[in-house]
Amino acid sequence: MSMRRTTSWLLLGSALFAFTGATGCGYSEEEMQAKVREIEALKGQLSDQERQNKKARSELDDAKAQIEQLKQQLKNAGVDISKLNANLEEQSKALEEYRRRAEQLEAIKKRFETLREKLQALTKLGLNVTVRNNRMVIQLPGDVLFDPGKETLKKDGQDILLKVAEVVRNDSALSQRSFQVAGHTDSDKLAGGRFKDNWGLSVMRAREVLAFLIETPEKNGGGLSPARWSAAGYGDTDPVKPNDTPENKLANRRCELVVLPNVEEMLDLKTLAN
Repeated sequence: MSMRRTTSWLLLGSALFAFTGATGCGYSEEEMQAKVREIEALKGQLSDQERQNKKARSELDDAKAQIEQLKQQLKNAGVDISKLNANLEEQSKALEEYRRRAEQLEAIKKRFETLREKLQALTKLGLNVTVRNNRMVIQLPGDVLFDPGKETLKKDGQDILLKVAEVVRNDSALSQRSFQVAGHTDSDKLAGGRFKDNWGLSVMRAREVLAFLIETPEKNGGGLSPARWSAAGYGDTDPVKPNDTPENKLANRRCELVVLPNVEEMLDLKTLAN
């Protein structure tokens, strides 16, 4: 505003100088009248700019007053402006962290979907690939692997495990995962024997499957890395169906190959089960 005001004064001064010079240089009356009209027009422009400047100053003062009024209202309401700015910055950081975490979880979910697609090849062997207890699981029917009450692998069971090992061994992503062999039984109690109870039977069956999978191909084993495999027995404590019919008991007599999640993959996998 000050620049425009200075410019107007310069224009007006130039016009006055030209006018005064004209009176001593023999200019005509018509030319002098034109200069007068020019000076009057410049005066009008200067007055308009002064009015605009005055209005702008008034509006600025009103805006400052409103800001101060709002600050006082916030202060009366117990809001600290400095803390409010800090909170906004913290919220911005939190939103950025949420966005980053959401992208990370989406990437993990895609990796699990890819993993499931690769394991789906095992369904052609009659195996069930599913998600249980937030873990991806390959279920192997117990009666195919073992005779009732026994822990020695049957020939059909060995053939199935060799095919499973081949799928895992020949896939770089699967071969780098950690697995656990989980043995399960139905609720029928063991009538004595060297295993004493279902806990003992489930542990030994899991151990036999594990030993076969990590045995070298030269000894007709699966050739998988021992460092990435472990075994556990659950007895009859984790059934997939009620133990109320022979068919349901058959489903509960099983071994599972559980894909163990990495720490960063501890997310809800229920969406992958559908």
